[in-house]
This record gives sequence, C-alpha cells and structure tokens, in this order.
Amino acid sequence: MGQTSPTSLVMTPLVMSFLFCLLSCASPNNADNVLTGFCAGQPGIPGTPGRNGHPGIAGRDGRSGRDGMPGIPGGKGDTGYTGPKGELGEDGIPGIPGEKGAKGAGIPSFNSAFSAKRSKTHIFPLTDEPVQFDLVLHNDQHHYNPATGKFTCEIPGLYYFVVHSTVFRTSLQFDIMKNNVTISSFFQYFANWPKPVSLSGGALIHLNPGEQVWVQVVVGEYNGIYSSTKTDSTFIGFLLYSDWKNAHLVY
Repeated sequence: MGQTSPTSLVMTPLVMSFLFCLLSCASPNNADNVLTGFCAGQPGIPGTPGRNGHPGIAGRDGRSGRDGMPGIPGGKGDTGYTGPKGELGEDGIPGIPGEKGAKGAGIPSFNSAFSAKRSKTHIFPLTDEPVQFDLVLHNDQHHYNPATGKFTCEIPGLYYFVVHSTVFRTSLQFDIMKNNVTISSFFQYFANWPKPVSLSGGALIHLNPGEQVWVQVVVGEYNGIYSSTKTDSTFIGFLLYSDWKNAHLVY
C-alpha cells in the first residue's frame, strides 16, 4: 500500500471543523425560507421575460384644450339661386298717422248767375228779336245785359236757363236761343180766359266764352208775354259747373 502524507491527514480534520463551524453559524429564516449569514454570491443570469399583463382600466378623460386661433375668412361664395316666392304674410299693425300736409292749391271756383223780369208794361215784345227782361233781380257777375236781353258766357261750362211767363190776351210761343239757333221752344194757346195763365220752359246748355243765350218770340201773333203789378215774366240762368281746366275768364 502506498503511504499517506501526514499533511493530508492533518488537513482533513481541519476542513471538517471549518465546515461544521460554518453550518452552526448559519441560521435559517423560516419566514422567508432564506438562509442568512452567508456571504453574497454573484448576480444570477437574467430570467426569461414574463408574459404581457391584462389590459388596464381606462383612465379618466383629459381636460379640454384651449380654443384655437380664428382662421382666415374664406372668400365670398357664388350667389345662390332665387328661392320660390313665399306666401303673403298677414297685415301689419297700422302705422302712426303722418303729419298734416301743406295746404295745396285749390280748384278755382267760378260763379255765374242772373235773374231778371220784364217791367210792368202791356207792350208785347217784337218778333224775331231778343225779349228784354229789363228789371234785374240778380246779376253780380254782370254776365247778363238788361239792355239787350242777352246773356254772354264768360266762364265755360254747363248752364241752366228757365223762362216763366204770364200769358194774357193772346197766345204765346217763345224759344230759348243760343247764337241764333233755337235750343227749345214752348207754346201756350190763349182761349179768351178771363184771367192770365202761365207758360214755363227751360234748357240745359253748354257754353264756351263769348257764346250768347236769349229768349225770342218767333211768331208775330203768338207774343203774349205779359206782366203787371200782380204777375211777372222772368228769365233766369246760372252755371251748374265749369270746365275749369279750360277756363279762360273774359273781363
């Protein structure tokens, strides 16, 4: 058998004693199941990456951001098509009455009227001549001439003329004349009545300035226009309305 070195025999007990001391000094941590008291070892090799975790709970909404700066105005668009006409709306509330206007130019007012009768005489008028109604009752405009028995128009328009005559002793026929033209004719036959009777007649005549109207007896034996203190024979005329737009007054 080979011989054992004394050194190796001695070292063996020493090693054993050293290991025993190390084991006796080490105390287990039962709570963490980790041995303490040993010297720190070298870091281990990194482990394998773990699996992805489950998706987390959604977080709260963030705060609203600040308003952005206004953009640059866009260009003017094309004119659109005209829409259909709408329905008529309801009547509005009446407005406040306006101020009174200035006084305008009034329509000229024209007047012409006369009234005349024969004087108390038993003389009958001449044939084919104007009958003179020589006593003037009204003639403010002086359009009637009692000396000639003629009315001369100075204001154009529509006139009315009327004759009221007392008939006595003889028959009467008289005409209302305009510029030597008979406008209307009236007749009263006398049958020897003991008292006078009346004959009246009128005409509506349009006249222009300068035209004349008068009463005339046209038949010699029918000229019985009579007047006395108790009865009259009159000639009356007046303007109904004037053609004022064409009126040219003659003075």
